[in-house]
Amino acid sequence: MTTKPDEPQQPPRRRAPAGAAVLREDVTEAIRAAVFEELAAVGYARMSIEGIARRAGVGKTAVYRRWRSKLHLVLDIVSALAVQGLPAPDTGSLEGDLRLLYEVTSRALRHPVASQIIPDLQAEAARNPDIAEALQKALREGQHGVATGIVTAAEARGEVRPGLDHDLALDLISGPLYWRSVVIRSPKLPKGYLGALARATAGALKAL
Repeated sequence: MTTKPDEPQQPPRRRAPAGAAVLREDVTEAIRAAVFEELAAVGYARMSIEGIARRAGVGKTAVYRRWRSKLHLVLDIVSALAVQGLPAPDTGSLEGDLRLLYEVTSRALRHPVASQIIPDLQAEAARNPDIAEALQKALREGQHGVATGIVTAAEARGEVRPGLDHDLALDLISGPLYWRSVVIRSPKLPKGYLGALARATAGALKAL
């Protein structure tokens, strides 16, 4: 049987992926968890796909089917942190919102795994522009996104001057805690530090 030239050709049917062709979510999450643990244990420079796969209890193929390299894997993990974000405080006052933000951020930054990973990735960012861009994006969409919401809400309540410099406001909000927790890596915050920081920052924002 021949096909007439002007007859439309039917595209071959594609079978839906099944079995091994489907990327199992539990395996993906196991690999992501292994990346955090491996970064904390050996750092980015010494981290390998082999080590990640071994820690996740999967084969290297499972990792490579999801990410092309350890760089792409780390970039995906860092970007995912931004997507998760921080809860947007809504206490009804600028100082209250800042206090809640600082409490949540402080717990996250001082987590044993995060406290090892963040300094290592910051050091790597100085040599790798892709990691630097991913970290900046994570900060913009995470901490800075929530901080922008706090400032905007304070403007709406009349607690701060309308049209104040948001970039300067974000520096004032984010700077002190990151300095303490990430730069100088203070082992423990003084008692009452977060409350005092929230009051001082709220006062500074109202003075802008």
